[in-house]
Amino acid sequence: MSDPVLYHTDGCHLCEQAAGLLAELGQPFSRADIVDSPELVERYGVRIPVVQRSDGAELGWPFELAELERFLEDS
Repeated sequence: MSDPVLYHTDGCHLCEQAAGLLAELGQPFSRADIVDSPELVERYGVRIPVVQRSDGAELGWPFELAELERFLEDS
């Protein structure tokens, strides 16, 4: 199973908090900056940060450490 993706953009303090939670769990993840794609801006522009599992399920902000951990365990 591949690592989750964190949809974010630079300068987003909530995105940095979400990345910090993933790091706190020791969870490897990749980042996708939404400004790199008009489609991603359309989809996530007002929802970031969003964590997406390899099965396509998404967890949008706000979330706490325990909720993120449960989400990742469900994959």
